[in-house]
Amino acid sequence: MQQLEHLITKKIRNTYGRRLVSPIIYFLFLVMIWFATPIHALIRPLEISPQAQIAALADEGTRYITTTLEHLNFTGYTQSRFGQIVGYYYYTMRDDGCYLVVLSPQTCEAGLPSIDAVTVRVSIRRQPESFELLAENLAKDLGWTVSGFYKEVSDCIISEPGFGGMSNRILLVFFFATGGYALLSIALFSIYALFPTLSPSSRQLGLYGKRSELLAQAEEELATLPQLATEDMYITEHFFIAFANKAVTVIPIKEIVWIYKYSTLKTILWYHFSISYTLHITANRHLYIQFPKNMKSDIDGIIDYLSEANHNILVGFNEKNRKAVQAMPGVTRFTDGLIAFLKQKI
Repeated sequence: MQQLEHLITKKIRNTYGRRLVSPIIYFLFLVMIWFATPIHALIRPLEISPQAQIAALADEGTRYITTTLEHLNFTGYTQSRFGQIVGYYYYTMRDDGCYLVVLSPQTCEAGLPSIDAVTVRVSIRRQPESFELLAENLAKDLGWTVSGFYKEVSDCIISEPGFGGMSNRILLVFFFATGGYALLSIALFSIYALFPTLSPSSRQLGLYGKRSELLAQAEEELATLPQLATEDMYITEHFFIAFANKAVTVIPIKEIVWIYKYSTLKTILWYHFSISYTLHITANRHLYIQFPKNMKSDIDGIIDYLSEANHNILVGFNEKNRKAVQAMPGVTRFTDGLIAFLKQKI
């Protein structure tokens, strides 16, 4: 049959070609986020001189910077989070005015009275929630009016804890972990699409011999005369072949040791409207695969044919077969939790 010629290889290529779409889209989304948000500045913050106008940078949308702060004086106030002190408020004079600065306990040694100069990576924010209360208290301590304080002190707060906060660290870990996973997926799926013999489907087949030879044999048998065919599962003289569950599966029939099905009743608002059947196959070399959402007639035909082709296959899920499979060397061992789950389903 011409339409079945090299079908396994074509399906592997198509499967991983389709799976490439999601990681590519996600990676492009991360690239857009990288350039459209300040997240890139967490890695390489803008370096500014002591003479740079921080308020002007904040107006331009700059969020994270590296700078040298000079002549810092402790205000006596601290910043707390969940009962722990995470920062100490200082003030410093720069060319463009007076600024409040929050330093981490390590940088200021838990509240040094004054610091001559320190180079830090900080975030800059205009009027955070704590600014109004802090302004009132500092104005009272200095004997100023609140309006006078606002006139003399910039409403930008320079915060070192705000740069390396937990939320920023979690964001960076998530960004690079998911980005790395997307890149790895793109690389692997591309390799599998270009070289099907390197794909997990072929490596799985390689458990039972030389994968290139077994794959070629399965291709030839499928193209010439499949013994049984459903919508996405085929049986040839020596192989069970399935194009389902977003993967391509090829198993030598002689390696299958156990097959069974279970049904799932789908309900909406207590109304039973359909039954879904799942085929389970256990094979040597610790191979266990399931094929959900199939018709009962298709699965029954597959089970009947496989059991006829290999009389050593155990058919049906029951305690006797389970114990027999568990006693077999080189076969998947089932956990008690999985067994309990299946007993509820059957």
